[in-house]
Amino acid sequence: MSDAAPLGADDAEELVEVEDAEEALEAEATADEEFADEDLPEPNPLELAEAARDMHLADLQRLSAEFANFRKQADRRNAEVAGRARGDLAERLLPVLDACDLAIGHGADGVEAIRSALVATLGPVGLEVLDPQDAPFDPTRHEAVLHEAAGEDDGAAQVVVEVLRRGYAWEGRVLRPAMVKVRG
Repeated sequence: MSDAAPLGADDAEELVEVEDAEEALEAEATADEEFADEDLPEPNPLELAEAARDMHLADLQRLSAEFANFRKQADRRNAEVAGRARGDLAERLLPVLDACDLAIGHGADGVEAIRSALVATLGPVGLEVLDPQDAPFDPTRHEAVLHEAAGEDDGAAQVVVEVLRRGYAWEGRVLRPAMVKVRG
C-alpha cells in the first residue's frame, strides 16, 4: 500500500496554478535581465547638478516665504500685546484721573495742571477722553444714568446735557463709558 493519495480534480487545478505562477516569475526575471543588458544613457553630471540646484532653490524660496510670514505674524502679535499692555496701564490710571476731576470740582488748587499733564502724556499714545457735552447720545460710548424729557423745540434725537463722569477710550476701544444725563 502506498502512502500517497491519488490526485483529485481540485489538486490538479492547484498544481496547474502553481506551475503558471512559476512560469510567470521566470518570464519576469528574464525580462529584467534583458532590460539590465540594454545600454542606458549615463546621467549628465551637469544636469544632475542643475536638478539639485533647482531643488535647493525651491526649498530656500519656500523657507524664506515661511520665515517672512512668521516675522509678520510675530510683529503683529507683539504690537497687539504691547497695545493691550499700554491700555491696561491707562485703565489703571483712570482712578487717578477721576480723583483729579473730583479735586478740581471741589476747588483744589494745582490739580488741573497734574490732570492736564497726564492727559497730554497719554493722549498721543492712544488715550481719548470721552466728554460728550451737548453731543448726540451714543450707547456704545456713553452710559445714560439720568433722563429728562425733551422740550418743544428739541428734536427727536437724544442729546447729552450733562456729563456726570468722564469716560475714556484707548486706541478706539472704550475703557470706560462716560456717565451722562440725556435729554430726549
